[in-house]
Amino acid sequence: MNTVKEMNYEFRKRLLEVHKPERRDLDILPSENEVLIDERWEIVIPEDTARALKSAAKDLQDYLRVSMGVSLRLRIVDDITPEIASKSRKIILTNKRLSPEYGKGLDTHRSYRLICTDESILICGFNCRGAAQGSYYLEDLMNLKCAPIVEKNDVSRKPVFSPRMIHSGYGLDMFPDSHLNAIAHAGMDAILIFTKDVDTTPHGYVDFNELIYRAEGYGIDVYAYSYLKSLKHPDDPDAENHYSGTYGKLFEKCPGLKGIVMVGESVEFPSKDPNTSGKFYYENFENGLPTGKPSPGWWPCNDYPQWLDMIKKVIRTQKEDADIVFWTYNWGYVDKEHRIELLKNIPTDISLLVTFEMFEKIPVDGIMSPCVDYTLSFEGPGQYFTSEAKIAGERGIRLYTMCNTGGLTWDIGVIPYEPCPYQWMRRHTGLHEANKKWGLQGLMESHHFGWWPSFISEAAKWSYWTESPDEEKVLELIAERDFGKENVSTVTKAWKYWSEGIRYYVSTNEDQYGPFRIGPSYPLVFRAGASIPTVPYAHFGGNKICSTNYASADSGRSSLFQFRLPVEKKRLEKMRSLFDQGVKLLEGIYSSLSENKKTDAFYMINLGKFIVNCVTTTLHVKDWALLKMKLMSETDVTKLREYGDAMIQIGRDEIENARNTIPLVEADSRLGWEPSMEYMTDTDHIQWKIKQVTRVLEVELPGYLSALKYNE
Repeated sequence: MNTVKEMNYEFRKRLLEVHKPERRDLDILPSENEVLIDERWEIVIPEDTARALKSAAKDLQDYLRVSMGVSLRLRIVDDITPEIASKSRKIILTNKRLSPEYGKGLDTHRSYRLICTDESILICGFNCRGAAQGSYYLEDLMNLKCAPIVEKNDVSRKPVFSPRMIHSGYGLDMFPDSHLNAIAHAGMDAILIFTKDVDTTPHGYVDFNELIYRAEGYGIDVYAYSYLKSLKHPDDPDAENHYSGTYGKLFEKCPGLKGIVMVGESVEFPSKDPNTSGKFYYENFENGLPTGKPSPGWWPCNDYPQWLDMIKKVIRTQKEDADIVFWTYNWGYVDKEHRIELLKNIPTDISLLVTFEMFEKIPVDGIMSPCVDYTLSFEGPGQYFTSEAKIAGERGIRLYTMCNTGGLTWDIGVIPYEPCPYQWMRRHTGLHEANKKWGLQGLMESHHFGWWPSFISEAAKWSYWTESPDEEKVLELIAERDFGKENVSTVTKAWKYWSEGIRYYVSTNEDQYGPFRIGPSYPLVFRAGASIPTVPYAHFGGNKICSTNYASADSGRSSLFQFRLPVEKKRLEKMRSLFDQGVKLLEGIYSSLSENKKTDAFYMINLGKFIVNCVTTTLHVKDWALLKMKLMSETDVTKLREYGDAMIQIGRDEIENARNTIPLVEADSRLGWEPSMEYMTDTDHIQWKIKQVTRVLEVELPGYLSALKYNE
């Protein structure tokens, strides 16, 4: 297999490659009902068109050259006349305004019609963004065919969901043109940028208007994700002036913004709701002691409607059609009556964003396990989403959901995507049902862990457009394209193992903010703490969103953990087994693959192995925690020796697991990295962890036992 080592951040080279080179299989020839595109063809677009369509035409030209080995001329004409449209060997991109005879049945933003005849291919969009999506669809068809061959057809397609919002997978709030182009190809139509002020993100300066301009060229809208300070209650006499100077100023200076997303923890204000402290999260103390009440960012405050009206007023003074998105993520744990009472009173001319699977309480082998931060283990929808979706439907509020269908959740924090397509399909089904039942319109498809173009996001795109094949059929077509027809059953079987494996994952805060956050670089802490090495430019570097002090006897939760951990271990052992079986199936066919298919197959196998090692780390952490609890409550010398020896063996096994992970992260620099944390599981971090565990085994643990009169 691949032995090339990647330097840190080298994965970005792959992200900048929108079109995969040399996808063409020269043995594939057109049937009677198909058309072959060769060098005699040309691409034609009208002069009077938007940048998004011109960009798409140039992109199609580049795709055919790079992926299919066909070089076509791009010609711009004054108008798409019937004479031009009737001429042979042309790919014509146009829109309903310029070619109403071809677009008369289109009625949805970004929809399009593709007509393929013996003589030509014509794509007419409802607007230029629709025509661009039609051009990307043409690429999708040729990719699945592995040839510049298109079936004769006349099909009209429209998106089921809009907006489809995504964070950058290139780097926190970093959107080079190629990444924007890949986002557009994936069918997404909006990006999110963390916003502390005009042109200011957590990483520093970004020219928002320049980003808006570049994104528009790919048919993509820009949403601000608010980190703006809310220092005033709406009742305060200077409140409007304050918010005009923050939210209002943002839209005054950046009128091209499509909208803004506001979530409790990032926009909390000094609420007067008696159920809260009225204080901000990091100031939630009185006389140096916790108030005992949640801060307003974590409660459905009865004055949030008043605050929303204020924000709406100052924003829409600057931009009448701004999409104001209110996200209820932080109080999904609260009793339904409080949440619904809030939603009965919020304005109806904003958008409501509700997380799809969180807060669901799932019985797991005798314990109750809630879905904490984003997980694929439960496909959703959860009762929290359902309860709020119903009231949104009843009140006519635009409904969006955070669903992570870009391909990643917080299940494992430092991977590019979760290769579990059949579980993702179950989530897609739930989203479609929510669309029919409650009018679900928009999706947020990632948080700051970003987005990686993969077969998972490709399958999501097919699911989210009308006139698409059955999802299982799509997966078979992708498997055939990427692994060969003879390997479809093996590949889909491997994917089914992985899709079943993720269902054995147990979503807990301790694991998601612990060993599953960073995998095999996670330390085994005994008494002394451990600070994860970090870089100064990491937004959430070090221990900020990864606790190295795994819950144990020190946390006062030992009895709960002693009951839960064996159950969680049993499930994770099953998860590891299923992922390992999937890896072995793919390894078994690797050598038989053609050279142009081996690279992507290698990265997928490597990812599967990394996930197996992450599960192993988490199992070791749980074993370590159980023994640590027993050790610290034991006085019998024999038992102390037994527990101490067992912990030493776990530590040695985990050091070996960490060493085995180094080749995996060296082969794929995307493994071990997350945009807000930067690198947490590269070679340097794994070697740090090995030193940390070695010190515990050779110094700290023996010292503790020696103090208890136990010394080998």
